[in-house]
Amino acid sequence: MSSSLIIAWIYGSPLSTAIRDILWVIPTVQSIHIIAITVLFGSALISDLRLAGVFASDEPLRGIVRRYYPWMRNALIVLLCTGLVMIIAEPDRVLVNSTFWLKMVLVVAAFSLTWLLRRPLLRRPAGNVDSDDAPGSVKACAWLSIGLWCVVIICGRWIAYTI
Repeated sequence: MSSSLIIAWIYGSPLSTAIRDILWVIPTVQSIHIIAITVLFGSALISDLRLAGVFASDEPLRGIVRRYYPWMRNALIVLLCTGLVMIIAEPDRVLVNSTFWLKMVLVVAAFSLTWLLRRPLLRRPAGNVDSDDAPGSVKACAWLSIGLWCVVIICGRWIAYTI
């Protein structure tokens, strides 16, 4: 089955038609999507800046990561759900868009990096004392994470302007 047949099938489905026909659904879903990316990016930014050692250095590293990681994870779940609704609504616009696929690759890369950087801090037993400073490689990866999330946001916005 070719991608154009799959896209046509999704587009013609009752769910896709209903999403497009109810005027408030797409703007509402897009608004929720934007709020979720704001929550995810804000949480990532705060904890990445702490990992890089330039923000909240008086706070324990583990405490910052444990505080913001659930917000990031939950925002990602909301992003995936709202993104799926937008794909179902307009598969012909999104699924053939190279910027959309670049965004998806970057989301996987950014969240994987985010998870790998934070996983040791999330799993550490409560009795361990946090180091006030992360290693240089972690600091570099924190800056990379910030950059990746910025490019994800740019790609998300750019989808509307590319075919």
